Parts: sequence; structure tokens; C-alpha cells
Amino acid sequence: MKQWMKKSLAACLALVMCLTLAACGGKEGETPAEESVNVRVAALKGPTAMGMVKLMSDYAPVGEALEDKENVVTAGGGNTYEFTLAASADEVSPKLMQGELDIACVPANLASVLYNRTDGGIVTLAVNTLGVLYIVENGNSVQSMADLAGRTIVASGKGSTPEYALRYLLTENGIDPDTGVTIDWKSEHSECVASLASGAATIAMLPQPFVTVAQTQLPDLRVALDLTEEWDALDNGSALLTGVVVARADFVKEHPAAVSDFLEQYSASVDWVNANTAEAAELIGGYDIVDATVAEKALPYCNIVCVTGTEMMDMLSGYLSVLWEQDAESVGGGMPNDDFYYGA
Repeated sequence: MKQWMKKSLAACLALVMCLTLAACGGKEGETPAEESVNVRVAALKGPTAMGMVKLMSDYAPVGEALEDKENVVTAGGGNTYEFTLAASADEVSPKLMQGELDIACVPANLASVLYNRTDGGIVTLAVNTLGVLYIVENGNSVQSMADLAGRTIVASGKGSTPEYALRYLLTENGIDPDTGVTIDWKSEHSECVASLASGAATIAMLPQPFVTVAQTQLPDLRVALDLTEEWDALDNGSALLTGVVVARADFVKEHPAAVSDFLEQYSASVDWVNANTAEAAELIGGYDIVDATVAEKALPYCNIVCVTGTEMMDMLSGYLSVLWEQDAESVGGGMPNDDFYYGA
């Protein structure tokens, strides 16, 4: 009898332990799943946002976006996303540094600047845009970089990738960017297009899709120089990059699963956009990034990618090294350490 009671008691204790483990979420030693989080993401109205539209649409179709289409709050299984579309990096940087954003698409050199300003508080997740800069002309006089000497170029992006890329290419082609050419800096790419359309300027440096926007207004406007080709011709072991995806280092540490999930979905979005130009263009137009017709023509020239890990580190560090040798302040005063490169 006593033996039977001991066996019954042991069985009851075993059952209680099983129920307790089940209530705690699984087997002993198993790491609990990370709770879903709201990920606040910002992208610039251009190629960086264009590559993200499938991800945005998967969570909230265009018709469900907020009325002003500036912020799109999306919800789905697991994490939720809050997207902000900005006209310039100046709108994004302060919010990222102040913790109002978790992930942002910014110019490649600005990522390094923010890293230095925050003492390593910024991590780069991926390269998202290769070279998209072009010199366009309403005329036929510019056939090489040398032909820019003594001319006036309207451009946007002072203090970021466009300025440093242009200055570097001018210098390497024997033109002093301060005295050998006049660069008329505008606050937004759309202002450059307006200057061309009004006749106030005949030469501009523009990224896609704004090259295509300008050509719809000025049919005779031609692409005079592809700055990616001009950079490659220097054969300096680096590549011209335009944009990267960064995150707050604290967010990466606190929510590693959310970061990994975002990168997986973002990469899939980029692949879909590049493979489905017409459908992607409709979404791009719906989110008021650029007109759908313009987007469809421009997408093949936007060089939208999602490069991560060691390949991302090699590409970005090579590019930043070129800028650092030209002007240390262009990368924030110093080259980032290895902790700047996520997953490398």
C-alpha cells in the first residue's frame, strides 16, 4: 500500500512539473520568443523608399495609409511597423539621434558621421543603393568631366554623398571644386529640376528617379555623364555608393530578432521591386514617392540593392576610405570601427 502511494505521489509531482514548464512557455532552458515590437522606420523619397514599398504594402495597402501619406502605420503578424517618408536626410538625422526612429535609410557617408557623433550609437545594417548620380545637360557641350570646368552645376545633397562624390570626381579629373566650377546648391532635388525647367540652369547633378522626372518636363534633356561609370574609371578599388540602412545600436541590442526579421523582409521587398517594375511603380506612385509612370522608367537605373554582412562591410569601408582621404569631416572625422558593420 505504501509503495503504491509513493508511486502515485511521484506521478503527481511529475505531472505538476510538466504543467509548470508548459505554463512557462516550453522546455527547460528554452529561450522565450522575443515580444513583438513597433519598429519605426524612415526612408527618403527616392530609391531607398522605392525599394521598401513591397514591405510597406504587405502590412498596409496604399488605401489604408494615413491621409497625408507621410507616415504609414502598418501592422501584421509579429512586429508592427511605422514608416516615415522624408524629403531630405535633414529630417531624419535628428529623430534617429534622439531615439524617435529605430531604423533609417540615409546617405552612405552620413551613416559614418552619425556613428561618430553618437560615439558608436549607430550601426549599418545594409547597403541599399549603389550609384544613382548623373550629370544631365540641356545641351550638348558636356562629353567628359573635363568639360565641366568653368561651368555652373545645380545640385542637391550638400554635406552628403552627392557633394563628396562630385568634389572627389572633379578633383581626380583636374578640376578644383571650389574655384574651377560653380556648384549652385539647392535644398531638394525637385528645386534642381525646377531650375532646369525654367531655363535658369542648363547643367545639373541629379539622382534617379529625378533624372527621369526632369526628362518628362524637358524632352531634350540628356544624360551627359554617369557618375558611377566615372568613378569606376578611376579604378581605385572602391565603388560609388549612395545609401545605406542604419539602426540605433541600442535597438539592435534590445531587439535582435526584430532587426533580423526586418532585414529579411526588406531584402525580399527589394528583390520583388527589381523583378516587378510595373507593379512596383504603381505602389511607388500610390505612396506619393514619385509618379508611377516616372518610377517605371527610372527603376532599372536606380541600382536598388540589399547588400549585408561582409560584402556590405567591404563595399562601404572602401567607399568611406576614399572620402576620408579627401576630407575627414565627410565621414565625421574618423573611420568607423568594426562595430559599425552589422553582421560582418
